[in-house]
Amino acid sequence: MASDADMSSWTDLLHSSSKLVEQAAPSAQFPPLQRNLDQLEALSKKLKSKTLRAEAPSQSIAATRLLAREGINAEQLARDLKSFELKTTFEDVFPSEATSVEEYLQQVHEMAMVSAVQGAQKDNLKSFNDYMMTVLEEDWQREKRDFLHSLSRISTLPRTSMGDSSSGGTRPGQLVSLTSSPQISSGPSSMELAPLADKPLVEKKAAAYAEVVKNLNDARQRGLPFKPSTAFKRAYESLGLDTSGGKSVSMQKIWHLLQTLVGEDSAVQRNVSRKMSLVIGARRHLEWGHEKYVIETIQSHPAQAALGGAVGNLQRIRAFLRIRLRDYGVLDFDAGDARRQPPIDTTWQQIYFCLRTGYYDEARNIASSSRVSNQFAPQLAEWITNGGMVSAETSAAATEECEKMLRMGDRVGRSAYDKKKLLLYAIVSGSRRQIDRLLREQPTLFNTIEDFLWFKLSAVRDISGGSSSAVLNDGLLPYSLDDLQGYLNKFEPSYYTKNGKDPLVYPYVLLLSIQLLPAVLYLYKDVGDEGYKIDAAHISIVLADHGILSEGAGAGVKSGVMDAYAEISSIIRQYGSVYLRHGNLSMALEYYVQAAAAVGGGQLSWTGRSNVDQQRQRTLMLKQLLMEILLRDGGIYILLGPRGAGEEGELSRFLIDGQVRQQFLLEAARQCQEAGLYDKPSSDGWINGNATSLVFSPDMKAVLGSLNTQSSGNCFQCTVFFMKVKCFVSALLSGVQLSIEIQKRIGAFSTALDTINKCLSEAICALSRGRLDGESRTAGLVNSGNELLETFKYYPEVSLHEREHVLEQQTVLRQLETILYIHKLARLGNHLDALREVAKLPFLPLDPRSPDIASDMFHNLSPHVQACVPDLLKVALNCLDNVTDSDGSLRALRTKIGNFLANNLTMNWPSDLYEKVARSL
Repeated sequence: MASDADMSSWTDLLHSSSKLVEQAAPSAQFPPLQRNLDQLEALSKKLKSKTLRAEAPSQSIAATRLLAREGINAEQLARDLKSFELKTTFEDVFPSEATSVEEYLQQVHEMAMVSAVQGAQKDNLKSFNDYMMTVLEEDWQREKRDFLHSLSRISTLPRTSMGDSSSGGTRPGQLVSLTSSPQISSGPSSMELAPLADKPLVEKKAAAYAEVVKNLNDARQRGLPFKPSTAFKRAYESLGLDTSGGKSVSMQKIWHLLQTLVGEDSAVQRNVSRKMSLVIGARRHLEWGHEKYVIETIQSHPAQAALGGAVGNLQRIRAFLRIRLRDYGVLDFDAGDARRQPPIDTTWQQIYFCLRTGYYDEARNIASSSRVSNQFAPQLAEWITNGGMVSAETSAAATEECEKMLRMGDRVGRSAYDKKKLLLYAIVSGSRRQIDRLLREQPTLFNTIEDFLWFKLSAVRDISGGSSSAVLNDGLLPYSLDDLQGYLNKFEPSYYTKNGKDPLVYPYVLLLSIQLLPAVLYLYKDVGDEGYKIDAAHISIVLADHGILSEGAGAGVKSGVMDAYAEISSIIRQYGSVYLRHGNLSMALEYYVQAAAAVGGGQLSWTGRSNVDQQRQRTLMLKQLLMEILLRDGGIYILLGPRGAGEEGELSRFLIDGQVRQQFLLEAARQCQEAGLYDKPSSDGWINGNATSLVFSPDMKAVLGSLNTQSSGNCFQCTVFFMKVKCFVSALLSGVQLSIEIQKRIGAFSTALDTINKCLSEAICALSRGRLDGESRTAGLVNSGNELLETFKYYPEVSLHEREHVLEQQTVLRQLETILYIHKLARLGNHLDALREVAKLPFLPLDPRSPDIASDMFHNLSPHVQACVPDLLKVALNCLDNVTDSDGSLRALRTKIGNFLANNLTMNWPSDLYEKVARSL
């Protein structure tokens, strides 16, 4: 049916279209066209494609039209471009049609250079990254090795305990690393120290220096003479460490410089200032070094020296000049017949080198005996006699002579060694203008920095002196120490050390120019790998002991910098704290005492001759550092001895007065108590002061379990654990325990008992709130209190007032014991027994059989007992809920508790206690 209908519709359509064709009139403009269905379909698709092209963007249509005009198929081009890859060709970079040969070669050259630079940059970047990665790996391996080495020392560090500090402690000189092995035995672990010869060189040096520090403190305490720099120098020399390896300055040389600076090797001149005394000491060190050089030169050239059997100083200088001036002909002191050949006049050479070598008497004799230097002789004698200082007239005459010689200049035929005369007159003149001009016009006068510094130090004048003031009045500025320091500080440290190849030259120059603190600070940076930090700390001790740190602090010191003595004291303290961290309290004490003496003025502080402010600073720092040692494990035994308040310990060495010692110990006990360290959990869950809970804690079990399963997979966790073990085991006595021990040592039994009662009260409250270790704490505190009372019975010389206070604290202790016993009964389920004990408490009106009488006995109780009452009442109410009332007594007890709370509403007790009482009534 459907097909018949479709056919009829098509028939009707064909009939209608035939009629339309017949009706249409033919036209010349529009000829008739006949199309079948396939043609119509093709035309309709073409029409549709034109419609879609009209919807495209105008740019795309224009591009397509342009490509079509040139005969290019846009669709084919689009398909080809999908796989098109643009490559640079030689013609693209260098279009030959657009360049000449010269331009073409120029472009080739430029491109080749650019390519070479880019390639070099890539290679440099790759090499740099490879080098940095190598350095990083080496640093990491070194850090890991050092860390593991320090970790391996934790178990072998010496312990200084209350019982074996005197016999099993560390050596005085023991520092950081120890060559030792733990001894396994049935008793406590011990350690056998290795002999000094088996230790590394740095540890040998530390041990030798430490012994000197101990001897220094002992000598200062006894008032005996002691030369610290000489002792340190001998200690260093005894080790045989001075292998210079081509370096111009060694530590032995620096120790000799310090020895001469402070005047330990010679008598100090009385007519010069402290600053000039240091300058003279530095100059004498350089003269000592030149004397060694002269002797070595003579020994190297014995034939030319022709010294013979003469051993005098002047003969030695002349032998040296024979070698030095061998190309100049016959010298005047060797000329037999002056008429045969004119000899070379060496008068100024002899004077200069006698002064340069420290032979002042010989220089003066030569100047006075020679006709050439007859005018210079009195000027030189004045300079020598006054320690480098001359009058204004002498300085003016020498300055005028310098100007004459400088005006003449270096004339042709004039012997070069006559310049020594110019140097000598410049030294005596001390004129800044002449010295600067001399060095500017004669830059090749000095062959070594030692010669240069000797000349400068010889010309330095003390500005504060009277003669310098006269020179200033005449308009001639003297050459000062500040001028020398300012000149030397123009150059970087690397200039002196040759970029680190000779590291001690820079501190050597600083010490020679009396820049003491900068020299110590530079050394303390521990340049190199030879342990110069150790030397710096002990150089600080020498400088502080002699009290010379404030001298010479001029051009090299910035304003606002820390006081020199305080900074030196800080260095000594930091060094001593290394011993403290490793349990060597006795050696740490020696350095701490020196740190306190440094701020107190050094040697003068031991005899009380320093000023009031310095004595006050020394006392404050000494107490602070002693407190730091006292609070360490074993500190009480070292400072106070086996018994007493310090009479048998090290404390009596430094705090001689008994009242001062007692005040110090009372303050220490107060600080310990305020610290609140008694068995409080730390922030990371570890328990301080309880080694047992630490060892058997879950953290340790987890670490040990991981170590059993894999040896290296949990290294960091293992390291952290052992670090914590080290920290906690090193503090066996907690703050409160230390406080109690100190108070007991000084006879403050009532204060010690009050401390125990306070801690016991806190422990009872913690126990009632469910703290797991509360029972062990309370048992330990009760035992401590009983032991303290037993000691009190046999303690001599107890005042009546102290005895009364002890009896009061004993009553408080017994009351707290009763409360603790009630808590224990309740926790064990003995509720009826606990209630009987509550009713029998004499300090609370809770007995059901007693009448209700208002009483103030509760307000008369100790605050420690009052703090335990709320928890005690809660325990009583809990027991009442678990016991059957057979005779009404329990009901009466509830009433007593309610009345007691009602009478003490002002106590501000917990609200849950009031709610619990209200529900029970």
